[in-house]
Amino acid sequence: MRRKLVVGNWKMYGRLARNKALLEGVVAGVGALKTADFGVCVPYPYLAQAQSLLQNSNVVWGAQNLSQHEEGAFTGAVAPGMLADFGCRFVIIGHSERRGLFHESNEIAAAKFDAALKAGLTPIFCVGETLAERESGVTEQVVATQLDAVLDRAGASGLAKAVVAYEPVWAIGTGKTASPEQAQAVHAFIRGRVAQQDSQVAQALCILYGGSVKAANAVELFAMPDIDGGLIGGASLVAEDFVAICRAAAGK
Repeated sequence: MRRKLVVGNWKMYGRLARNKALLEGVVAGVGALKTADFGVCVPYPYLAQAQSLLQNSNVVWGAQNLSQHEEGAFTGAVAPGMLADFGCRFVIIGHSERRGLFHESNEIAAAKFDAALKAGLTPIFCVGETLAERESGVTEQVVATQLDAVLDRAGASGLAKAVVAYEPVWAIGTGKTASPEQAQAVHAFIRGRVAQQDSQVAQALCILYGGSVKAANAVELFAMPDIDGGLIGGASLVAEDFVAICRAAAGK
């Protein structure tokens, strides 16, 4: 039985005082929830703060991106080992905003995935289609191409140490949400794609849904057989909302 996982993606939001209140609210709200797992992925400057406030809680922390390089003359980049120094568990790889706004290709995403694994981090690897791609009926082809880049580089054994997040681009920050049935269909496709290489890895793989998840729809989404939790954007910035989603994942 796969445990549910809920991870907040703060994106480029946060200030020290606001973060403190948010994290303290989350810790207080989920401390008694023992049947699911929880995390937050914060901007780089706040990793030390997250580590300090969360290290004795049941909430783990991580980052939203990394460099595929171990070190070197890459001004402005952050190495995988640097994240490990701050006790990060997770790192988000291949988010649609990185792919779209920063032009990260499938090959770059796969290289970053590999680098994260080598540093002992757990990648949260994002896949998903745009609205135009969904309307053109190529959702599965798009998701397969994104996923295959990692399978080709790291194999199914790499995914055994990772999390996959399905995030339809048209549902991120738009208020639109894939119906539970739409999301389930893609999650089942992802699991089936991995099963072609290794059925045991596929069965154990944690696949999150991301795309305007809220307390109001979390229970219904998380009830789907192949949806193992959520990668939460805007709602992760409000302690009450994030805790409500976490409670849904824990069946409370």
